[in-house]
Amino acid sequence: MTEDQFFDAPGGIRLCFRTDGDAAAVPLLLIAGLGLDLTSWPRSMLEGLLARGFRVVRFDNRDAGRSTRVAAAPPSMLRQLVARPPRGAYTLEHMAGDAAALLEHLGVERAHVVGMSMGGMIAQSLAALDPPRVATLTSIFSTTGDRRVGQPARSTLLRMAKRPARTREQWVARHLAMLDHIGSRAFPYDDPDERTWAAGAWDRGGGPARSAGVARQIGAIQASGDRTAALRRITAPTLVIHGDVDRMVHPSGGRATAAAIPGARHVEIAGMSHHLSPGIIDHLVDLIAASAGTASAGTASAGTQSASTASAGTESASAESAGAESASAELAGTASAGVESPNMLISPKYSVGPAAERPDISHTRDISPARAADVSHSGESA
Repeated sequence: MTEDQFFDAPGGIRLCFRTDGDAAAVPLLLIAGLGLDLTSWPRSMLEGLLARGFRVVRFDNRDAGRSTRVAAAPPSMLRQLVARPPRGAYTLEHMAGDAAALLEHLGVERAHVVGMSMGGMIAQSLAALDPPRVATLTSIFSTTGDRRVGQPARSTLLRMAKRPARTREQWVARHLAMLDHIGSRAFPYDDPDERTWAAGAWDRGGGPARSAGVARQIGAIQASGDRTAALRRITAPTLVIHGDVDRMVHPSGGRATAAAIPGARHVEIAGMSHHLSPGIIDHLVDLIAASAGTASAGTASAGTQSASTASAGTESASAESAGAESASAELAGTASAGVESPNMLISPKYSVGPAAERPDISHTRDISPARAADVSHSGESA
């Protein structure tokens, strides 16, 4: 894999990025989640995408990794608790602008765009604001900003309400403890890999200083509000992927996303949580590649179901939404993961090792847009 490179985007933002693959290959942009950096995408996933013929671009969002730390003061804990970002806070649209500026810098006019969690929100914003730039959109365990859906379970919030980690050892321990809580028994995480990632991310993200950046990113999510109306303007062929045991972003967030985007394909994977676990990577690569390949063939919405996926077209089981509101605090951010780094609280247009053995994913549900629109707004996932 390539080394870090840097690019000065508009507005005084310096982005750290990496590109892998043939420069002439089909470009695919990966956008990481809250507090996560470009190393949060598992190596096996990158290798799988490269093997499918993509040129993979990934970067550190502003206030994460080695990209610019914004000078503005982070929102206070009280503001985060009541979801009132400071005046002048940047938004998801500004972060989408960073992504567009990076693609422009690389000479990429159009790319397949994949985002996880907050990165899914940024990818959605990019597709809504700059349609010609996005060939296809893949939104992984993300949501719309509507606070009635996609909220963390109360049991997760209790674990998130802690002061930020002050040492590398504390950060690693919290990261693993959070994975124990929100991880999946069906798709377990790799303990040594997660320890290695967490230690490296702590150093790469500035150690204790990273918590202020995470707070500002929370402010961006809050300042962007409910983006459902904007999602209805997305024209890119869209794939929405979510796990049915996600305690960080309730599955109702994925259903609401698919219901809002015209023609979106919604795949809900049984046993998948809010983490890019080794056992799910091959299937995710299959889904992303199939969606991109179908779009290239001229199909506007639903892609061909992966050969490893069964029960296509079956309806989603009903599930209740976590109604709990997010509280402010530090969460163990994840590695080859999609776990976000503190909590998931929930505008102007921007300027310009070896792969794991394939699991038996026999309960994947490919949900029709009509069924995705049936989103419950009550209760809690626990």
